[in-house]
Amino acid sequence: MLICIENVLSSDRLADCRALLSVAHWEDGRATAGAQSASVKESLQVAPERSHEGRRAQEIILSALSQSAQFLSAALPKTILPPMFNRYGVGHKFGVHVDNAIRVVPQTGEQMRADLSATLFLSDPEDYDGGELIVETAFGSQEVKLRAGDMVLYPSSSLHQVAPITRGERTGCFFWVQSMIRSESQRGMLFDIDQSIQDLSRETAPTSPSLVRLAGVYHNLIRAWGDV
Repeated sequence: MLICIENVLSSDRLADCRALLSVAHWEDGRATAGAQSASVKESLQVAPERSHEGRRAQEIILSALSQSAQFLSAALPKTILPPMFNRYGVGHKFGVHVDNAIRVVPQTGEQMRADLSATLFLSDPEDYDGGELIVETAFGSQEVKLRAGDMVLYPSSSLHQVAPITRGERTGCFFWVQSMIRSESQRGMLFDIDQSIQDLSRETAPTSPSLVRLAGVYHNLIRAWGDV
C-alpha cells in the first residue's frame, strides 16, 4: 500500500527545516547505506547525531508526524527511526534497491524492523527535474514527486529508486517505521476501516450505535493483531 499524505509540514515548519538544513553539515550519503544500496547511491546526507541543525530539524519532523492523523492511521507506528535528510544534485541518483530489514536507533542502540519507508519532500517539484521516487508495486511502477511538505509512505519490502536529477536540487527527509501491525494486508484493512470511521463521524452522530460498533471492531482487530 502506497499512501501520499498532504501537508505533513505546515509552511512555517517547512521554512524552519529548510533554514536549518541550509547551514547543516552534509556528507556522503553512502555512509548509512547497506552494501548493495551503497553501490547504487549518489547523494549527500545530514547525519543528525553529528549535527545540531539536523537534530533540531528531526524534532520538527517528529512533532509534525505526531499530529498527522493520516500518518498515524496508515502506519500505526510502534517505533520511528529518527528522520534523516538527503540532497540530490545534478547527476545524483539512487539506483534500484530494497531497504535493510533491520535498523538500529542511533541514540539507544535498539534494533527495529523496517516495515514502512517514508519520504517527506522538502523541495518544490518545480525547483528540479528528475528525482522522482519510483516504487515497484503489484500494479507496476509508481512515480512519486510531491509538493514540499507532503510525504509518501510505502512498504520497506518494495524495490524502489530515485531517478537521476537533471536540473536543480532535491532535498528531502527519509525515515523508517516499525508498525504495531506487522502484516501489510492487515495494516491496509485497518487503514480503510479507520478512514471509514472518520468519514462516518463527520456524517452522523458520534454516538451512533453502528459507528460505535465499527470503532469497536477496529480496536479489537488491533488488539488481536497488534505487536506492542
